[in-house]
Amino acid sequence: MILSMTPLLNKHSDTPIYDQLYRYIRENIENGKLPSGGKLPAIRPLAQHLNVSKNTVEAAYGQLLAEGYVESRERGGYVIQPIEQLWNLTGRDIPESMRHSFSSIQPSSEADRLEHHIPLPYEFRYGDIAFDRFPQEVWKSCLTQAISDAVETAPYGILGYGDRLGHIGLREELAHYVYQARGAAVDANQIFVCAGTQYAVSLLVQLLRLREGVFAMEEPGYHGVKTVLRGMDCRVAPIPVESDGIDVSALGRTDASIVYVTPSHQFPLGMVMSVEKRLRLLKWASANDALILEDDYDSEFRYGSRPVPSLKALDTDDRVIYMGTLSKAFLPGARLSYVIMPRRLVPLMKERLANYSGSVSPMIQQAVWLFMKQGHYGRHIRRMRRIYQARYRALTESIAEIMGNRAEIVGDKSGMHILLRVAGRESSELIRLAESAGCMIFSAAKHWDESNTDALEFVILGFGGMDEAALREGVRRLGEAWFPA
Repeated sequence: MILSMTPLLNKHSDTPIYDQLYRYIRENIENGKLPSGGKLPAIRPLAQHLNVSKNTVEAAYGQLLAEGYVESRERGGYVIQPIEQLWNLTGRDIPESMRHSFSSIQPSSEADRLEHHIPLPYEFRYGDIAFDRFPQEVWKSCLTQAISDAVETAPYGILGYGDRLGHIGLREELAHYVYQARGAAVDANQIFVCAGTQYAVSLLVQLLRLREGVFAMEEPGYHGVKTVLRGMDCRVAPIPVESDGIDVSALGRTDASIVYVTPSHQFPLGMVMSVEKRLRLLKWASANDALILEDDYDSEFRYGSRPVPSLKALDTDDRVIYMGTLSKAFLPGARLSYVIMPRRLVPLMKERLANYSGSVSPMIQQAVWLFMKQGHYGRHIRRMRRIYQARYRALTESIAEIMGNRAEIVGDKSGMHILLRVAGRESSELIRLAESAGCMIFSAAKHWDESNTDALEFVILGFGGMDEAALREGVRRLGEAWFPA
C-alpha cells in the first residue's frame, strides 16, 4: 500500500520545511495513522504534490531512515516499520497512548501473522525464492510472445479453457525434463497440469476415490497435504520416519492403499530416503496392490552430493504417482505443478478428468512452454542452484559461528529451508524473541500430528528469499536475541 499525505507546511516558519515534513510523518507513524508495512510516496511525486524540492523530501526521508521509522528497499521504496519493533530496537518504551492501538493489530497466531503480514527486515520465510535473481526480462518476452501467439490461434486455443490435461507442448517439455533430471522415462500422455500441490492432491483424492481407503503419510509430514486430506474426510495414518526416510515396517502394519512421501528431501526434517529403503517401499506397494504418491518438490537443489534417482525412475511395477512443481525452481506466481500418473491409470485419469476444467491459465502454460522450449529453464535452474548453495552456506556457516553447539541444524544439504533446534527452548519463545530483533521465523510444530516436546523445539528457516548479507545479519540478530551475553 502506497500512502498519500498532505501536511500543512509553513514556509515562513523558522523550522526548515524538511524538518516539518519529517515531524509530520514521524508523528503519524507513532499514532498509527500511517500503518506499518505501508510505503511512503515516491520522492518526486510527493515533491510535486507539496510544491517543494526533491532535496526537501529526500532530507525528511533520510532522517526517518536514520531513526528507524522506515526501511529503504531496493525497487521497493521506503516501507514503514512496525511500531513495537521500532521501540524495541531503539530501547524506548512504547507510550501508554500507543499500547491499546498497537495490541489491537498484533497477530495472535502464525496464521494471523501471515494474513496481516507485518513486514520485518529479516524474514526467513519458507517458500520464498530469489525474486531478485529471477530473469524478469526473459519471462516478460515469453509472456509477450504467448499473447501474440494467442491472437493467431483458434478461439479454443490458449484464449479459451485449454486442454484439460494441460498444454501438450508443455507436457512434452516436462516429460523430457523429468527424464533428464530425475531419470524417469514417461510420456506427455501420463501428465496433467494443475495449480499447486494441494490442488493436485485434492484432485487425486477425487479421481482415484481415495476416501474409500486409508491414506498413509510421513510423520512428521507436510501440513499442507494433511490439511487437504483431512478436509476431504480421508482416513490418514501417520507413519514415523527414520534417519533414512519413512518406516516401511510400520507402514506394512497398516491397511493403507496409498502413501504420501517426500523421498528426495523429507519435509520438514530434510533427510534423503536411501535407495535400499526406496526399493523396500516399491516392494511394499507391489505386494499390497497399493500406490505411492511421490512429492518431488525441490529435488533440483542439492549442495553436497549428486541427486538420488526418483522413486518414479525405480518403479518397474507402475505403482508411483509423481508430483512435481515449478513453484520452487521457477515462480510461485505461475501456480503451476504437474502430476505423472502410472501408465495403467492413464485411461481412468482421462475419463474422469473429462468432467473438470483445467486449473492453470492456458496463456501462462504457453509462456512457460516457450521458456522451457527456448532453453531458459535449464539455464535458470543451473544459475539458481549456485545462488541457493551460496545462501545455504551463508546461513549454516553463520549459525555455526554465532550459535555454536547451542543450536542444531537438522536436514540434509539440499532444498531451500533448514530446521533449527535449540534444546530446551520452545519455538514460541524463540519466535517472540526473533520478532523483537526484527526477524521473522516460523514454528515447525504444525507438521507433526501431535505436538510433542521435540516438535516444539524446532523452528523452520527458509533462505531462498534472502541474500547472503541479509542471512548473516539475520542470524547475528537471532544469536543476540536468543543468547544475550
